[in-house]
Amino acid sequence: MHRNPLLGETRSLPGVRVCGVSTRDDSDKQGLVLDRVMLLGRTFEEYLRYFAIEPADWRGKAILDVASGVGSFCAEANERGWNVRACDPIYELAPADIRARCEPDLDHVVQALQGLSTYRWDFYQTPERLRQYREKAYRTFLDDYERHQGIRYVAGCLPKLPFGEGQFDLALVSYFLFVYEDLFAYEFHRESVLQIMRLTRQEARFYPIVSFEGRRSTYLDRLREDPLLRHLRFEEVRTDFEFLINSNWYLRVTHRPERV
Repeated sequence: MHRNPLLGETRSLPGVRVCGVSTRDDSDKQGLVLDRVMLLGRTFEEYLRYFAIEPADWRGKAILDVASGVGSFCAEANERGWNVRACDPIYELAPADIRARCEPDLDHVVQALQGLSTYRWDFYQTPERLRQYREKAYRTFLDDYERHQGIRYVAGCLPKLPFGEGQFDLALVSYFLFVYEDLFAYEFHRESVLQIMRLTRQEARFYPIVSFEGRRSTYLDRLREDPLLRHLRFEEVRTDFEFLINSNWYLRVTHRPERV
């Protein structure tokens, strides 16, 4: 058995992952509602769209993908010559344990998406095409993970991560913070932002900044006003990608210059 350090729950492995789709069981929710933690991954192409990444700006820089799960950004980016590492609780597991969960969880999510009004299908077009992206992500991830577990892929849970101060130029957080406003308290978000910025020299980007209902997170304004975060600058940046409604924004966090 394994105690989940984020949710305080005990589960049989490999159900350790919490950095995925919301598992709230609220019957009045209009957005995606699932009955268990899901393993889902995103691709390099999707990350470029989510975070409005210009490859020329970050090639050669040190990048960390936080709560990366079975996403293929790390694998695909390193294949292109980038310097990317990934961090997630599931990276303490053997590849076979992770593989066993990927396809059943994907089936469950694709079925759960059917008919929801909180998604726009301009990019993916159909659930089957969405499935193709998710399959590419986890298959590419697993091939790379088998070779680089413990090197590119490091086990770790927010709000504490096993990296040194200023170790990375850029940190990316996809579909974890803010989208889980109803699951994780404000204090968890604040401590996670502080931790990520501790190990990031330049900036961090968080996507999306809405809940699974498509509502802008109320934590955003609290972060801006929090006296413990006065050394950080928060900027909401528009992108041209929207699947979950109102998700065409990401949050850019940078360090304020020190006053002399």
